Amino acid sequence: MTISKWMAIPALSLAIVACTEEEDPTPNPNGNLSISVQNLEPNAANERYEGWIIVDGSPVSTGLFEVDGNGELSQNSFSVANSDLESATDFVLTLEPYPDADPAPSHIKIIGGAFNNNTASISADHMAALGEDLLTASGEFILATPTTTDMNDELSGVWFVDPMAGAPSLTLPDLPANWAYEGWAVINGTPVSTGTFTSVSGADASGMFSGTDASGPPFPGEDFIMNAPMGLTFPTDLTGAPIVISIEPVPDNSPAPFMFKPLFGSTPNPTNVHELYPLMNQVGMNFPVGEVRR
Repeated sequence: MTISKWMAIPALSLAIVACTEEEDPTPNPNGNLSISVQNLEPNAANERYEGWIIVDGSPVSTGLFEVDGNGELSQNSFSVANSDLESATDFVLTLEPYPDADPAPSHIKIIGGAFNNNTASISADHMAALGEDLLTASGEFILATPTTTDMNDELSGVWFVDPMAGAPSLTLPDLPANWAYEGWAVINGTPVSTGTFTSVSGADASGMFSGTDASGPPFPGEDFIMNAPMGLTFPTDLTGAPIVISIEPVPDNSPAPFMFKPLFGSTPNPTNVHELYPLMNQVGMNFPVGEVRR
């Protein structure tokens, strides 16, 4: 072998090593966060859902997405810095105005969960959301119109009270300061509020539809006697009408019931006035739940 060939071998080896080093890809600084959620309601046109991971006690956005009428997410995989993913302790989902000039999370925190290794089970009872287990919520209601002296309109009011005991007919946990309960009667397909409340004892925050002959009892409820919304006529007949207890954000930017509806009921036909009818717990059926993986 000639000297020139011997010299060529190490040169070729160096070239191979150099090419290998140049072709080694740069490690991707981002990882993947995947979200799977059921029972999220479609967002309004001026709203977006936004995910957040909690890193060193501070929220870090994982991105925005929408939910369509079939409950499908517009995006369920998000690119997030590996350093943040590895350090995250919790995941929280919020509902944000869109467009949104505020980089911080809104006060409407829907669901959340703590990471256990690389997975977080997310639900409304996480401390950043409702912070309460609503599976034990229960209640009853009556049809009556205590704010009028007319006995012919007794089917036009709904109250959450046990009339025989003079006691609350709802069993509900206390909510965080940025949430409140709200009662609803769905009249001819239109949800009409009976008022918001934070305690099952004491009057609620509304009385705009009630009569003027007498004061209502010191419990949540409403008579539908006057000031009927457009398209409705009061007094009405609530026989068979859906009666709902929802949980609303405070402040509330929508006149419609929020996605959290823990209790639902209706009366049979015929209906007996002043008789207690049950509200069924719907938490296991309609509250959003899911899983996040990193």
